[in-house]
Amino acid sequence: MGETETEFGTYLRARRARVDPEDAGLPRGRRRIEGLRREEVAALAGVSVDYYKRLEQGRERHPSTQLLGALSRVLRLTSEEQTHLHRLAGAGVLDSATAPGRPVSPALRRLLDQWETTPAFVYDDAQDILTANALGTALHAGFTRPTNFTRMIFLDPAGPRFFTEWDTIAAGNVAMLRRAWGRADARPRVQALVDDVYHRSAGFARLWDSHTVAGKPPGDKTFHHPAIGRIALTHHSFTVSETTGQHLLVYGGDPGTLALLRSVGTPVTVTDSTGEHHVG
Repeated sequence: MGETETEFGTYLRARRARVDPEDAGLPRGRRRIEGLRREEVAALAGVSVDYYKRLEQGRERHPSTQLLGALSRVLRLTSEEQTHLHRLAGAGVLDSATAPGRPVSPALRRLLDQWETTPAFVYDDAQDILTANALGTALHAGFTRPTNFTRMIFLDPAGPRFFTEWDTIAAGNVAMLRRAWGRADARPRVQALVDDVYHRSAGFARLWDSHTVAGKPPGDKTFHHPAIGRIALTHHSFTVSETTGQHLLVYGGDPGTLALLRSVGTPVTVTDSTGEHHVG
């Protein structure tokens, strides 16, 4: 049984456990399990119970696109979760063919450096910070090793203090990792990160095992900066079109707050096991 098939079945089980039977038009009654039974998912999706069991057990490897659509409907999956389900099933969701892992282009680095009043980062699917401008570096001044968002959130002592809405930030970060893991080209690097953090953080392990999938929505974040106190910023994330698996994260906020942030410190260059990370 291959890795993808095992993960596909695990994902089906995790998602049916989250569906309220009444939302699916079924009586709640007395149940020994959370969510829907296998038999109920099979009936609602229009397949035999035996076939659905084979899907969860990894013994059926080629579900049709139509069945994946039916399962998405029964399990009440979002568009992000539907894409993840198709990827786990190997159902031909098209990802960019551009090779991941390329360095940030010099032109993009120069663009970030020109944004003197805007904290900005480029990060990859494994949450490595590939580059940051001066204000981005200043924003993370309190972290011991500000080179990977996931490790900063779950492993760095500064994480729970810096991210004032830590639970929300942590859940969103792991959901993005799950989404990236669904892409075959990103999986090896994401899995290496997961293998490391999973055994070092019970909070990460719990969230990873929930199989929640999501992208990075725009919105507001509040941080507690060690030098200037509370900072309220808004953020947007964009895909870097020239290279698969790179993302641009940009923050905005009150000009006075950003002026204080500019005074925090000078950019540095951090080197880790993956090579040099330009951070400023």
